Amino acid sequence: MHEVTTGPPSSEAGSWGPATPIDDTHRVDLLESLPSVDDSTPLAVQVAEDARRRISLVGRTFPAPPWTRILTVANQKGGVGKTTTTVNVAASLAQAGLNVLVLDIDPQGNASTALGIDHHSEVPSLYDVVIEGRPLAEVIQPCPDIANLWCAPATIDLAGAEIELVSMVARETRLQRALDTFLMERREQQLPQIDYIFVDCPPSLSLLTVNAFVAATEVLIPIQCEYYALEGLSQLLKHVELIRGHLNPRLHVSTILLTMYDGRTRLSSQVADEVRTHFPKQVVRTSVPRSVRISEAPSHGQTVMTYDPQSSGALSYLETARELAEQVLSWGRNLSQEEPA
Repeated sequence: MHEVTTGPPSSEAGSWGPATPIDDTHRVDLLESLPSVDDSTPLAVQVAEDARRRISLVGRTFPAPPWTRILTVANQKGGVGKTTTTVNVAASLAQAGLNVLVLDIDPQGNASTALGIDHHSEVPSLYDVVIEGRPLAEVIQPCPDIANLWCAPATIDLAGAEIELVSMVARETRLQRALDTFLMERREQQLPQIDYIFVDCPPSLSLLTVNAFVAATEVLIPIQCEYYALEGLSQLLKHVELIRGHLNPRLHVSTILLTMYDGRTRLSSQVADEVRTHFPKQVVRTSVPRSVRISEAPSHGQTVMTYDPQSSGALSYLETARELAEQVLSWGRNLSQEEPA
């Protein structure tokens, strides 16, 4: 469905969020007070559904994972919502009380832009980490709008990193080593755990993407609800299997998110049904609608979570983040609390 908004975007970042918690009893009372509507008025149905989601989600804290979850957000097809998904899910988790780091390894630097992070050519970036061996901690910047959210930016220098990596020793593991060192140093300094790390990849299966796959343990795949997106998915899955077999046996596809969903079209429904049929455990229940607010937010140097937190797009990403966070609840009570080797 298209996004439904009831007014202009909020001018104050984070006009609702963890700062205004709502207890469960109050949530139940609010939900029961909503008027019932029937399917004869689709707009009213959408507004009522958004109100229910807002009451259920806003102000909640999400469960923290027992160790740092590292997710590569990848799809070699461009325009499917990789960067948008990365920054908005990361922002949602941070607003829900978790510590989140975004690694922008896409030379376009769009994730850095959306998070309000400087990434001009003079700024220390992931290029310095991957190519020059600079410590990751020296390039990380805090997001100005959201607490507990940090970003290692990308600069245009990364465009040339592909060529420079070709002749380097251990070229596929340079990001992994930098990340492992960063997390180890935080533990030694007894700093709070980074709960989630998202790696935003370029729209290609390049050496930079390989570095992201080797550094991660999970893959999050955004899939646009169109036919071409399905064609590219099989190629991406083969690439993941190659990485598993030769470089990173822990890598697996944990999450698939349907983006740019338009419930008015049969094609969107068919693509969604097919993906859910083939990947019933990986596809999250929430799908992200086509949204003007989501598209507008980066031009203001913001995520949609601060640009218009009451919009359908923001609620969809918040719901996606909750599903992602609650995956840890199904890992089992007997699970070791130590990060797997």
